[in-house]
Amino acid sequence: MITTISGSTVFSGKVSLKRILLICGILSSLLYVGTDILAALQWKDYSYTDQTVSELIAIDAPTRPLVVPLFITYSLLVYAFGVGVWQSSGQKRALRFASVGIVGKEVLGLLVTIFSPIHLRGVEGTLTDTMHIILTGVGVLLCMFPAIGFAAAAFGKQFRLYSIATMMIFIVFGVLTFIDGSRISANLPTPLIGVWERINIYGYMLWVVALAIILLRLEKRQNSH
Repeated sequence: MITTISGSTVFSGKVSLKRILLICGILSSLLYVGTDILAALQWKDYSYTDQTVSELIAIDAPTRPLVVPLFITYSLLVYAFGVGVWQSSGQKRALRFASVGIVGKEVLGLLVTIFSPIHLRGVEGTLTDTMHIILTGVGVLLCMFPAIGFAAAAFGKQFRLYSIATMMIFIVFGVLTFIDGSRISANLPTPLIGVWERINIYGYMLWVVALAIILLRLEKRQNSH
């Protein structure tokens, strides 16, 4: 709702709340990347290029107490962003499906962070390691990819091509990450696995930021009319 007072435009709390929710998408990505970098710096023996993000929240990892609360905060910001995407959908039903996928992926992500961490290298895996892989895979295939696809369908050619490129990159580097994944529990060298995985993670974070910016611009344009 927009109210005009003495020639000035005043936006209602509802409109302001939507913008805040959309901004949460940008903040969530910044928080995740910042947490990843900070935690890697805190762990002296950790290799940012040769180890995965999952190892930062592994059972008995020295960085787990730092990373888990920050990743929980990240998840809450993503949920807020998902609500913002839903509220911004208007007549675009595809955006509603996208919002469900965005939130669904992070519901599984939060379960992984809290209840299904992997073990440190050289420690025999248990059910939590298996569930970590399963929940992560389900989140990507059944939530993240559909979310990207539906959001791409809601906008023009440029964003569709960017979304397709994001998914293709994820597939390529996801395969590279998966190939070396079994070497973690065996405590074998995994050169560049951290690079491959972070290309995927940061690529998705960048996509979220791009979607948030598009929706914020659309809302601003609608409110200016």
